[in-house]
Amino acid sequence: MTKLVEEFLDYLRVEKNASIHTRLGYRRDLNQFSLFLIDSGRCLEDNSPSVEKIDEDSVRAYVYWLYKRCKKVSVARKLSSIRSLFRFLSKKGLSKVNPAVFVQSPKAEKFLPPVLTAEEATALVTAPMTKPDGLAFKDAPRDLAVLEVLYSSGIRVTELTGLDVKDVDLTAGTARVLGKGGKERVTFLGASAVHALKAYLEKRVPVAAVGPLFLGSRGARLSQRAVQRAVKKYVKASGIAKTPTPHSLRHSFATHLLDAGADLRVI
Repeated sequence: MTKLVEEFLDYLRVEKNASIHTRLGYRRDLNQFSLFLIDSGRCLEDNSPSVEKIDEDSVRAYVYWLYKRCKKVSVARKLSSIRSLFRFLSKKGLSKVNPAVFVQSPKAEKFLPPVLTAEEATALVTAPMTKPDGLAFKDAPRDLAVLEVLYSSGIRVTELTGLDVKDVDLTAGTARVLGKGGKERVTFLGASAVHALKAYLEKRVPVAAVGPLFLGSRGARLSQRAVQRAVKKYVKASGIAKTPTPHSLRHSFATHLLDAGADLRVI
């Protein structure tokens, strides 16, 4: 099974242009399923899971095992990973049936990130510049630019951290973003975001016309985790009562545009 999983992951990379994070998620899910089969002594051939022997009962047993340990949304994702693997194997003629196709996914609770008011969003975005002692935070120019870009453009954190210096046109006030599935689009930046980016780039060390736009403390590309930690820090510093995530800024961006009369089709 291990070899076939690797073929599936290569297929996602080459033909579906799936991101490394997507592929890692599939790898974790399918490795966990394989370990479950080994530990429970199911569908084995030479002490390794055999795709020919994996049946619907085995998948149901795995889902039942997951229910005791995971949230519904995680169960649904892990089951979807199994379905996707066997869909690939069926197309390649390596499996006659998809043992997960008739196993029902749990209905996950719908969760929407908290929407900030315009005042709350402003307080969060400008928080890097003012600590309780009246001074600016360390990395304030960079963090201000990060928050301004997230809020004014509505891009995802993965898209933000993937930006290079060459992707941003401060004169036009635009950024060229690589989205899901490798699809490129141009998004507009607000005046405050352009101003914050100019201030950040003027002070950034090292100064470069190429490479990552946002740098971490060690000079490498800023990570998604670092952005998440920064938002959490500035939520606390801003004093707002809600607990927004980076995605909340994206959600708030869309909500505020709609409130201002923007066309839903262009958001």
